[in-house]
Amino acid sequence: MATGKHIPCGPCSVDDVTKNAWRWCTSCEEGLCEDCEHVHRRSKSSRNHRVISIEDYSKIENVSISQICEHHGENLEWFCKSHDEVLCVVCVPSKHKACFDVIPISVNSANLRQSSGLSDLEETIEGTLRNVKQCIRNRESATKEIEKQELEVKTMVLDTRAKINGQLDKLQEKLLHELRSTSQTCKSKYMKILQKLKSTEEMLTKLREQSIHTKQFSSDIQVFLGMRQVNKQVGSEVESIKNEISVTKDFTLKITIDGLIEKLSNEVEEFGKIFVSESATNLEFRDPKLDQAQIEINVPTTRDISKTKLQLHKSFQITSTNTLNVAGCVILPNGNLLMANATKDNQLIEYSDAGEHIRDIPVSDPPCDIAVLDLDRIVVTYENASYIEIINRKTFNVEKKISLQYSCLKVSQEDGLLYVVYGKDKIQVMDLSGKQIETLKITSEGLSCVKTSRQKIFYANYNTKQVHCCRLNGEELWKFECDSIKFPYDITSDSYHNVYVADSVSKSLTIVQHDGKYSKTLLTESDGLNRPTAVDFDTDKRTLLICNAGGNVALYNVV
Repeated sequence: MATGKHIPCGPCSVDDVTKNAWRWCTSCEEGLCEDCEHVHRRSKSSRNHRVISIEDYSKIENVSISQICEHHGENLEWFCKSHDEVLCVVCVPSKHKACFDVIPISVNSANLRQSSGLSDLEETIEGTLRNVKQCIRNRESATKEIEKQELEVKTMVLDTRAKINGQLDKLQEKLLHELRSTSQTCKSKYMKILQKLKSTEEMLTKLREQSIHTKQFSSDIQVFLGMRQVNKQVGSEVESIKNEISVTKDFTLKITIDGLIEKLSNEVEEFGKIFVSESATNLEFRDPKLDQAQIEINVPTTRDISKTKLQLHKSFQITSTNTLNVAGCVILPNGNLLMANATKDNQLIEYSDAGEHIRDIPVSDPPCDIAVLDLDRIVVTYENASYIEIINRKTFNVEKKISLQYSCLKVSQEDGLLYVVYGKDKIQVMDLSGKQIETLKITSEGLSCVKTSRQKIFYANYNTKQVHCCRLNGEELWKFECDSIKFPYDITSDSYHNVYVADSVSKSLTIVQHDGKYSKTLLTESDGLNRPTAVDFDTDKRTLLICNAGGNVALYNVV
């Protein structure tokens, strides 16, 4: 099977003619040039085949779907409901001859796209994707938590070391102070006896000199008297010295280190020990029930909205020095909230889901609406300008400016295509390059908003006060009206195709059931709604964002 933009025409290749195909037949599984496509459409055997554009084929060319029986090599054309098996013409008589409910695959296959089986499969895939994304976020959060814990443990080790060092410094200083004091006491006692001995030495030296001089130069009587006096003085001094020496002590300075410090320096081999405690994770993966899609058309099971409630997660007021007029809003992939302020300030306003102001983003004109294209890009519309802009979500640089004949209001995207409210009664479909694919004409003027979701278009009309649901080709499936819907300013939808309608006149938020048969008022003016003008639903987190024109923002969990 050829790939890429240049796909050869199958019928022409049979005649050894090389021509590029401009359409693709999913039944014949070959490309068709313009001439062969006309012949193919006129032929009775192929006029009912599904023919798609080459651009659409490029989206499914790598999807492997085998239509050949692996046992017999024949085309799979039959389905056994009892055994839930697809069969070829050889399988039927060989293994399923007694089965009474073998039917052709082609029975009702044209309506399979609207069957509950296919719808449930899509919901299963979306639910599983949400589960996987949640698990990814959980593990990323767990990784960051480990990094945080590592830093905490490291800080604790360093703090403990600093405390130990500080305590050791204190103990060391205390001990050294005690050493200095003890040493000083010992030296003072030594100094006292030393001074006494030196004083005695000095006195005895003088007495010796006096005795010598008296002997040489004094009379006999003086010698006699002097000798007696000196002898008495020396005897007294000797007695005093003997008493001092008898009580004199020698000192030896030693130290005993505290046992805990000895143990720390000699026996402790580890500063501490790292432990990992394991516990059951709160990581939850809900395993959706995968039901085999049936060939017959099944009526979708009604998802009752009567018990749907909103739990307020966060409410805050956008701060601004000028007048606010929030005309559009969206929940970004990172969870932040982005609002379009349709005033002369020419700006988008970004807040966190906790109500913290992130930044104001300047744009080229007063913005009207915003839609998320992918993780990196958004599209912005301008009520008073004849263009829309594709903007990088991270840098907010304009990547593509698409010129239009008229200005457009609301915008939504589905599978790489933009659906914009064009005038009062048209939905213009275009690709991201600005190429116009088709124009869906609405039956009556008054088109106010549009939302696309999983192969369906939802739009509202402020003149008829009705909400509509149609296929991507414009074929209407249902329309709904009720007393609480007076001016549907903006709409969004959840993963079950329930529609949320923000009404700026009745000051209410109404949910319309996916089949267009029931509705329920979720919020009114008593809940703080005052001219609600913008609403968006995050299918991953099941959260609803609703904004009043004056800048009051509320984020709800949908239960």
